[in-house]
Amino acid sequence: MKKNIVFLDRATIPKHINIPQPTQAHHWQSFDDTPPADVRARAKQAHVIITNKVAIDANVMDACPDLELIVAAATGTNNIDLSACQQRNIAVYNVRHYADQGVPEHALTLMLALLKNLLPYCQDVTTGRWQQSRHFCFTDYPIENLAGKTLGIVGAGALGQKMAHIASALEMKVLLAEHKGQVTIRPGRTAFGNVLKQADIISLHCPLTPTTQGLMSEPEFAQMKPSAYLINTARGPLVDEQSLANAVLNGQIAGAASDVASVEPLQASNPLVTLLAHPNFILTPHIAWASEQSLHALSQQLRKNIDDFYQGHQGNRVV
Repeated sequence: MKKNIVFLDRATIPKHINIPQPTQAHHWQSFDDTPPADVRARAKQAHVIITNKVAIDANVMDACPDLELIVAAATGTNNIDLSACQQRNIAVYNVRHYADQGVPEHALTLMLALLKNLLPYCQDVTTGRWQQSRHFCFTDYPIENLAGKTLGIVGAGALGQKMAHIASALEMKVLLAEHKGQVTIRPGRTAFGNVLKQADIISLHCPLTPTTQGLMSEPEFAQMKPSAYLINTARGPLVDEQSLANAVLNGQIAGAASDVASVEPLQASNPLVTLLAHPNFILTPHIAWASEQSLHALSQQLRKNIDDFYQGHQGNRVV
C-alpha cells in the first residue's frame, strides 16, 4: 500500500541536499515551514510525518487518523510527544550518528577560536590595526595551545567519544564526567564535580532530558577555574543562560562558546545577547550538525527509516 508522506519543515535542510523518496511514497508533500496553527491541517491525511523541529503532540496525532510513523530529521525527539505515540501505537524513528564527525569538529573549532583569540585578531585586521602596526605582528591577546590542557567531556555517547578521540590526538588530557549527582563512579569516569574543578575546557555532548536541563548553572560555574571555558554544541537548555552571562561578564570563567540557545532562533531577550560583543564569547547559529557530509548522511537515513519501518526492521526506532 502506498503512503502519504508529509515533511513539515523541509527548509531546515538546504535545498541542494536531495532527499530520496522512500519506496512506499505515493504522495510526497514538503512544506518549507509549518507554523503551529497549520500542523493539523497539513498532516491530517499523512501516514508518515517527517519533522525536524515542528512539535507533534497528542492533538496533532488525533487529527491524523491514518498516522503510523513519525520520523525526526534529527537525533533529538523532544519535540515529539513520545508517550502519546506509545498510547496510539505510532512509531517514532530518528536519525543517528550522521554528525558524529561534524559536531566534535565544530566544538574543536570553537575551542581553538577562543584559545587562539582568533576573533579579536581578525577584527583588528578588519579595522586596520595590523596595517598600522610598527612591527610585522602584534600580540595584544594571549594565545594558548590545546596540548596539555584538560578537557572535561559531559556526555560519553558517540559524540563525546569522538570528541575524546580528537582531543587525545591533540595531546589533551581527557576527563569523561560521571552523571551529575552520581555517588558511584563508573570505571573510566570522573565525578562531575571534580571535572568542573579540574577542566580547562568543558564540552557538553549530552542529550536534553528532564535531568540534564539546567545542568550548568550558577553553582557549576562557581566550581570552574577562572581560566576555564565552556563549549556547548548540544542543546541550549542544558545551560542556564543568565548564569553563563554573569559568569563570563564577571570573570568567573574565562569565556564560552555555544552553537545553541534555549529558544531558537536567538531572541532579543536572551541573556546571551549581552555577551555578543565580548571578546571571549562566540555564538554560532546551530550549525555544528550541518556539514555537507552530515546533511547527506541525514537525508539517506530519512529514506531508510521509512523503508525500515514498513519492512519490519527496528533500525533507528525510538518508540
